[in-house]
Amino acid sequence: MLGLPKSTEFNKRLPKQKFYENLTITPALKKSFVDDIRMIYWRNKIAASTMNLAAGQIVTEIEVFEICLSTQTVNEAVLRQIDREIPYHILFLLEYASKYQAWIGYKEAITGSNAFKVNCYYHTDWLAEDELLLKAEGLNLDAVYESFVRQLAGDMLEDVEGVQETLQESVQRSERKAKLQKQIESLQAKIRKEKQLNRQMEMNAELKRIKNLLDKMDT
Repeated sequence: MLGLPKSTEFNKRLPKQKFYENLTITPALKKSFVDDIRMIYWRNKIAASTMNLAAGQIVTEIEVFEICLSTQTVNEAVLRQIDREIPYHILFLLEYASKYQAWIGYKEAITGSNAFKVNCYYHTDWLAEDELLLKAEGLNLDAVYESFVRQLAGDMLEDVEGVQETLQESVQRSERKAKLQKQIESLQAKIRKEKQLNRQMEMNAELKRIKNLLDKMDT
């Protein structure tokens, strides 16, 4: 799947209780850990000490966690909880019925602490092990992390032609696009239900304005 060198292998089983025992979490989240997760393995540690890579300014290690699921649907809050408890960047490999998904969160450092905030997650479809191909590309850990995020995000973080964006800028643009798309879908639903012609015309004008904003973000 990843083609990582043997020097990165860790292969340590992590008790899932570690992520919810003695911590303040909701009963629903605890139930997701108990019911949806069978096992968690810490498969690899990607670091300057384990690969021929330079340290990053932001990323010091990338951990690869394999999570064996009891159900095909994962509660994203579970991944957020694990990300919250581990002060490094994490590439998740979810396994269910011999199929795999890769997930990664876009993490930003919280000023004045060692903690990170996960803004959003990107992931692949369910794939056979030999179909899920990710490459650790880059000369330092910042670049490798960015390559993982962009590989998993695909078209969502595709560069605008002629514009050089940082990863942060690409993620922010993607989030703005997603927000505008939700507004479009909400307005379209309201227009379908609206009986008054003048209100339909007002909402159609607003819909056109938002669609124009969305179109401009790709040019």
